[in-house]
Amino acid sequence: MSILGKLIPSLDSDNERTETVSKRRYARRAGDHCVCVIDGKIYPVDNWSLGGFLIAADDRQFGINQNIDVTMKFKLRDTILDVPHKASVVRKSQGRVGLEFLPMSKKVKTSFQQVVDDFVSQSFVDSQT
Repeated sequence: MSILGKLIPSLDSDNERTETVSKRRYARRAGDHCVCVIDGKIYPVDNWSLGGFLIAADDRQFGINQNIDVTMKFKLRDTILDVPHKASVVRKSQGRVGLEFLPMSKKVKTSFQQVVDDFVSQSFVDSQT
């Protein structure tokens, strides 16, 4: 390894060949207008995917591996779509709680696909004006 490679790791040829591999099964979505409701309280959703979601919340209120009934609320172009489902707390720290969706029914998957489709079609309309 060259001296410059030691000082600036991005110049090291071995480092250039290293690929970043994501552990995520699904792409995160942060552009949707979304909140979730847990035990009657509304929490802002930082991002979500078909695998789960991240909320801003007092992490002391949640336990790791705790299963929770949750309703995801999405603002679509013409309506609000409620998607009730179950999730499990997988991580929590510094005012953020990560939840993983439990296995989904076909109806829940279809609802989430409706959110994605609405976002894509609205993005297309916006690009044409």
